[in-house]
Amino acid sequence: MFTALLVIGILVFLIVVHELGHFVAAKFFGLRVEEFGVGYPPRALFIGKWGGTEYTLNWILFGGFVRIFGDDGTQGSTHADPSRFSNASKKAQATVLVAGVLMNTLAAWFLITGALTLGIPRPATDGDTSAHLMIANTIARSPAEVAGLRAGDIIIALESGDLRIDSDLTPSAMAEFVQTRGGENITVFYERGVEAGEVIVQPAHAVISEESGRVAIGVELALITDSALGFFAATKEGAYRTLGMFKAVGQGFWSVVFGALQGEPAWRELVGPVGIVGVVSQASTQGAGYVLLLTAFISVNLAIINLIPIPALDGGRLAILGYEAVRGRRISHLAMRIFSMIGVVIIALLIITVTYQDIVRLIG
Repeated sequence: MFTALLVIGILVFLIVVHELGHFVAAKFFGLRVEEFGVGYPPRALFIGKWGGTEYTLNWILFGGFVRIFGDDGTQGSTHADPSRFSNASKKAQATVLVAGVLMNTLAAWFLITGALTLGIPRPATDGDTSAHLMIANTIARSPAEVAGLRAGDIIIALESGDLRIDSDLTPSAMAEFVQTRGGENITVFYERGVEAGEVIVQPAHAVISEESGRVAIGVELALITDSALGFFAATKEGAYRTLGMFKAVGQGFWSVVFGALQGEPAWRELVGPVGIVGVVSQASTQGAGYVLLLTAFISVNLAIINLIPIPALDGGRLAILGYEAVRGRRISHLAMRIFSMIGVVIIALLIITVTYQDIVRLIG
C-alpha cells in the first residue's frame, strides 16, 4: 500500500511540475491561465483565485493540468485578444509547450543533486577508503545469474576452501581469486540493499566468449562509493548525470522504435504504471537517495515522451506549429480535433499494451 501511494505521489509531483512549466511560461507571455489543477476532474476543492487563475484540487489524483485561454485549437476572435493562446506568436506558443519538458529536466537535475548529497553509488577514485565492489551487470545464464546474483549487489567477501578475501576487493582482485581457484566452488557474500546474503557459484569456461580458455562467473564489476557529496560537487555531478540519463533514455527509446519497425518485440521491455510499482518498491528498500534517483529517471522519461510527435503530446503540437509556420496558415479547428483524438487513441493503446505486459511479467 505504501509503495502504491509513493508511486502515485511521484507521478503527481512530476506531472504537476511539468504543468507548472506551461503555467509559468504562459504567465510570462501575458496569456490568461484560467485554471491550474492538481489531479483531474471532477473537482474536489476550489482553493482560490489569484491573478485571474483558479487553483483547484480534483478527485482523480493522478497528475495535474493547466487550462490556458484559447488553448483548444479554435481560431482567435476578430479583435485578436492578446491573452489568448491561439493569438500568441508561434515563438511564444512553442516556448509554452517546451516549458513543461524544461521543468522536468530541471526537476531531474535537482533530484539527482539531492540524491548525491544523501549518498548514492558513483565511480570511486583511487585510494577512496569508502569504495565498494559492485556487480554492474550479469551475463545471461552465467554461473553468477544462475546462483542468484544481481546487478547492484555489493560483494563483501569471497571464500573458497581455505582461502578468503574480505578487504581490498577490486575487480582485478576478484578476477584473480576466481582464476586461482580454477573451477572450484566459490561462496560469494553480498549485500542487497539492507539485506545480506551468500550464494555458492561454480565458475565455468566459455562464460565470456572472447576469453573461452579462462574460467569466469559472468559478472561485470565496478568499484563504487556511496559517500555523500557536498552541494556544489553534487550540483556539477548532477548536471552530468542528467545529460547521461537523457542520452540513455533517448537511445533506449529509439531502439524500441526501430525494433518495432523491424518486427522485433522491443516494446516488451517498456515498463508501465504497474511495473513502476515494483521498481519503486525495490528502490525504497535501498534508501531515500535511490528513490530520488529513480524519480529523476522517471522525470527524464516524461520529458522525452512529451517530445514524441504524437498529437495530444507537446511534441505533436510543436510539430503542428512548425507545419503552420511553414505553410503560413493555421490548421482548421476540425483538423486539430481529429489529430488530438488520434493522439489520445495511440496513447491509450500504448498504455493498455504496456500495462498488459506489466501484468504478464508480474504473474509470469
